[in-house]
Amino acid sequence: MSSTLKARQEPQTRPPTGPPSRRRRRTRGSAARKGWVVGLLALPAVVFFLVFNYLPMAGLVVAFKEFDVNQGIFGSPWNGLENFAYFLESGDAARILFNTLFLNVLFLGATLAAGIILAIMLNEIRSTFFKRVSQSVVFFPYFVSPVVISIILQVLLAGASGGGGAVNDALTGFGLPSVDWYTEPGPWPWILTVVKIWQLGGYLSVIFLAAIMGIPEEVYEAGMIDGASRAQMAWRITLPLLKPTAAVLLVLGVGRIFYGDFGTIYAIIGDNGTLFDNTDVIDTYVFRALRQLGDFGTTAAIGLFQSVVGFILVVIAVLIQRKYSKETSIL
Repeated sequence: MSSTLKARQEPQTRPPTGPPSRRRRRTRGSAARKGWVVGLLALPAVVFFLVFNYLPMAGLVVAFKEFDVNQGIFGSPWNGLENFAYFLESGDAARILFNTLFLNVLFLGATLAAGIILAIMLNEIRSTFFKRVSQSVVFFPYFVSPVVISIILQVLLAGASGGGGAVNDALTGFGLPSVDWYTEPGPWPWILTVVKIWQLGGYLSVIFLAAIMGIPEEVYEAGMIDGASRAQMAWRITLPLLKPTAAVLLVLGVGRIFYGDFGTIYAIIGDNGTLFDNTDVIDTYVFRALRQLGDFGTTAAIGLFQSVVGFILVVIAVLIQRKYSKETSIL
């Protein structure tokens, strides 16, 4: 009786049937079917990138041609590196390159710092309801159109009728002189930086907050046992553990450091030539050159220049990251 009960309790395992060669073919067939399923799922993304990212690369030959609309891309005559030389030797090249680098470094550093600070502050909120409301409030500016941002700035800096503005009203209230903001190029790099913080700070804080959620609770419990305050734990535990996420976002940002935020900058500055000295970046310069001059060759050369320099900067940033912090490297 006991042997029968023991036999029932023991799991019944059926030995594999068929010769080994048949079992191997069956395993390979199953793996092949799974591979076809994965390939079929990836097909839409592959087609998308082929059509919109790789096929248009054939148009890069325009950067090396004296483009003529009547002759087409491949029928236009070659002119070598003349389009690149025309841009680099122009009087605007140095100013535009400096503005692009300077503004993007400001944007990248300020938005990353704002995202980390906001994430730590949101993490310290104890009320679940207030925490969710705060997350929605700081994330909302990410969806605001650059045109709307331009209108808000117009009201704040110049007023709805073009005279005054809320900021100037506040300055005169404190006995300070008002400023004609749209004719003074000096403050605009910092104004645009504040706009980028307002626009992207909440978005980046959500990324950093997700990274904070992944920190083991035992680490904070150890800090509490050691007598650390909330501020000390944020400074000595949370902030160092956010380094991998910040490093990845920094590398991705460095890759686009030669690309100005065309939508925001052009919507705010437009064709206001008074502010070009401090706000004109490669993207806005290319857009105006294409719209006003119709010079496809030079604009294509500048775009290719941006892409090549961006690729080189990404490689350099990854190599530096890998050298000094191999555990946080993306490669």
